[in-house]
Amino acid sequence: MTQDSKRILFSFPTDWDRKQLPLCRTVRDGRVEPVYGEPAHGWHDWDMDILAYLEEQCRQYRGKLAGVLSTSDYPGASVAAVLARRLGLPGPDPEVVLRLGHKYLSRVLQKEVVPEAAPDFWLVDPDGAPPEDIRYPCFLKPVKGAFSVHTGKIGGAAELESFLRRQAIGTFRRQTMAIFNTLVGEVGSLAHDGSKFIAEGLLSGVQVTVEGWVQGGNPRIFGIVDSVVDPATGSFIRFDYPSSLSILVQRRMRDIAKRLIRGSTLDDTVFNIEMFYEQATDTVSIIEVNPRLCGQFADLYQKVDGTSSYNVAMNVALGRKPRFDRGDGPFELAASVPLRIFRPSRVVFAPDDDAVDRIAKAHPGTLIWSEVETGMALTDFETYEDGKSARFAVINLGAASRSGLLDKVEALHRELGFVFEEV
Repeated sequence: MTQDSKRILFSFPTDWDRKQLPLCRTVRDGRVEPVYGEPAHGWHDWDMDILAYLEEQCRQYRGKLAGVLSTSDYPGASVAAVLARRLGLPGPDPEVVLRLGHKYLSRVLQKEVVPEAAPDFWLVDPDGAPPEDIRYPCFLKPVKGAFSVHTGKIGGAAELESFLRRQAIGTFRRQTMAIFNTLVGEVGSLAHDGSKFIAEGLLSGVQVTVEGWVQGGNPRIFGIVDSVVDPATGSFIRFDYPSSLSILVQRRMRDIAKRLIRGSTLDDTVFNIEMFYEQATDTVSIIEVNPRLCGQFADLYQKVDGTSSYNVAMNVALGRKPRFDRGDGPFELAASVPLRIFRPSRVVFAPDDDAVDRIAKAHPGTLIWSEVETGMALTDFETYEDGKSARFAVINLGAASRSGLLDKVEALHRELGFVFEEV
């Protein structure tokens, strides 16, 4: 690190942070020193005293940081916003972050600001009767969730009641949402905490993620990434950049994103908004809003445009104006490819970290995350995954063509040599 290096705390750091940050120009040349907070994303206890944690973090880092950010949806983004505010550093209003991350309150805002992009929705309280005007079929999800846990299509009132009575739902509301509910009570006057669910009109079409940043109330978009799903299960099997949607549709998505961010008063942060485009009705619909960076996609922009989105996020966290050029990367397109297994299985063989790194380095522009070890059981699809599959690795890579990219993925999969047996 140089004498003028700026220290940025990554609150509840993710695996994406540790893999991607060393590749960023500002980190490689010593202008930024990432500080990885403790605990890491996914390693905190559900009954963690988040208020005591915030006080301890302020004591530990006061006067020692130039910025705070997080790529962790929960609880990292909210905690980072609170820390930045308490330490007097650039960052978004914590109450705005909590509101946008709350799927029901975010929908209320969307109906006000971009009504053409918001589906019908209803607040569902598992402790009370469902709304009388709810229309089936609908899609149900927690007002604050993670991945696709406890979500699903609901066909009628009896199915809704059965879904909400599951023991796992009660545990999720009491335990998983405890930190979020504490933060809601601490930093703002939101009308609802995270203990309820939201039912929404069904959405379909091509799914994308629109990413950008906002400073001084002026939102900018730096990319749109396509989400490719398995037609049989709905599981994500690839994320492609740039988007294959028409320029006109992408322009509409950018406009919707900018109007929503302005209307939300979100500021001084990177954001991503998931959307659908339904060609039959020529409709753009918002799925959800995330007031944070998507770490998984960061190097996709670097491969195509020459700039990692982590560089954008770190500049925003430092109060600097980011620079994002287009088309300056070495590849025409890039993708993040989750490798999945669709039946409960045991890992008979998984390559170790050294083998994974060796294979990745043999293919320039490739990053590989292995998420399993030999002997591990991949059986709990409901708690940790999308209910239909388990992700065991991720490959990020670039190519000159779509066919070339798919050929490279197939070759890398063979080289990695994962072996499973069904249980």
